[in-house]
Amino acid sequence: MTTAPRRSPASQRETVGDYDLISLLGQGGMGRVHLASHRTSGERVALKVLRTQFVGDEEGRQRLAREVSSLQRVRSRWVAGVVGADPWGQVPWLATRYVPGPTLHDKIVNEGPLSREDVEQLASDLAEGIADCHAVGVLHRDIKPANIIVEGRTPILIDFGLARVADDPRITVTGLLIGTPGYLPPEIAVGDPATPASDVHSWASVVAYAATGRPPFGEGNPMKLMDRARRGEHDLEGVPQPLRGLLGQALSPDPADRPTLDEIREWLRTPRRPFVHKPVEQLSLSDRAEREKATTPVTPVALPVSRRHDPRLEKPRRAAIWLGLLAFTVGVIAAFPSGGFLAVLGAAWLIRAGTLAAGDLRRWRWYRGRKWHDAPRLLIGAPWRLVRALPKTFVVGVWGFGFVVAAVLIGYALQLSLEATLTFAGLAFVTALWTGSGRDRLRDPVTRVVHRTSARWVPWILAFAVVVTLALFPIQSLSEEGSQFSGGDEPWWVELLGW
Repeated sequence: MTTAPRRSPASQRETVGDYDLISLLGQGGMGRVHLASHRTSGERVALKVLRTQFVGDEEGRQRLAREVSSLQRVRSRWVAGVVGADPWGQVPWLATRYVPGPTLHDKIVNEGPLSREDVEQLASDLAEGIADCHAVGVLHRDIKPANIIVEGRTPILIDFGLARVADDPRITVTGLLIGTPGYLPPEIAVGDPATPASDVHSWASVVAYAATGRPPFGEGNPMKLMDRARRGEHDLEGVPQPLRGLLGQALSPDPADRPTLDEIREWLRTPRRPFVHKPVEQLSLSDRAEREKATTPVTPVALPVSRRHDPRLEKPRRAAIWLGLLAFTVGVIAAFPSGGFLAVLGAAWLIRAGTLAAGDLRRWRWYRGRKWHDAPRLLIGAPWRLVRALPKTFVVGVWGFGFVVAAVLIGYALQLSLEATLTFAGLAFVTALWTGSGRDRLRDPVTRVVHRTSARWVPWILAFAVVVTLALFPIQSLSEEGSQFSGGDEPWWVELLGW
């Protein structure tokens, strides 16, 4: 059985899955990464293809499957997420979001060290991305400048090929070291299990490289680099103070002496003050528990990757949910125009208020962590958030009303029926809400729900059944009784236009 990528007759390009390979972006020990485009949609992705020698190796496929499983769990703006994958296909592949931009390594080589402001921004964003991974039990284990794409000023983590395999006894064996010396924490180099503190050590090495243009443990013989890391012999000359103090503590050979990610993130909010690392005996019981948790090996949650699961079907599933939601929303407006417009606008208002609440919750937990009174505080502040969401909702409602007027006039000019015109007006109103001012507060939560319910068959089937049931109600009412106005009388503009 051949395992080579096939040729696309139309373009004479190599094709893997539903993607045409465009150019080689990079390669590593396990596979090659190509810039690729979807043959139907044209969407560009970073496509990782397993090397030929690993195609017939069950372990190689399992490792790619684990990478898919890890990335599917992480939802972060600082991580290149999964677009599609097939670890068990004839040619195993993984497609992630394509991030245009150089790696941090290439950027520093070509442009030199970053400015102080950019270094602090990189440190903060990278810490947030790692924290998002740790929040779902995923350790990256190979954080280095070559695995970070710089999109504008934003660092994006890529390559989770070593993630979530900290409990694999074959990770470090005689004569084989998986990782990158110079950025590899000393505990992993000697065969100890990885912990969240391991990624903290790699984070500090990357930030030091961005600030100085050189690795903190130097270059050259890998054994010498690992020995320097084990001894804590790092060179941070050129790193601005007081950031240098934080990085020096994070590069400690003993994981217990390193600050936790929460401590790092808290300090980076006001990086002008010196970083003070308290000994364990000076910590409170809760802080001591957090420090201990940061040095405890993570036990990955078993997430079996089914051979029958095909991520390529996620987009059709999402499309079905989107069409059902659109049919329901437009149908309500067309069938019950008097209250339909207000109901849809009211739903948008509530979603915007909910987005404000979610943002407040993230900000609170950013500053002082998770507290028992988060839920009561959200409930007490709900009326104020409704007030805060009202001005933007009013503005976008007026904007949408302009779309509705234009749609009604177009329907009249084309001599459409009243029902068809109101359907067109409903579609115009929904479009205005979806694209109007402050649209992200509406689009982001709805999109997130649709994507999560479409990721697996069972949630999708339940969600699709609910959406179809909701959509059928206004559609059936519209087909049997036409558009129904409140009070039973048609408004003056319907009579004026002759419907």
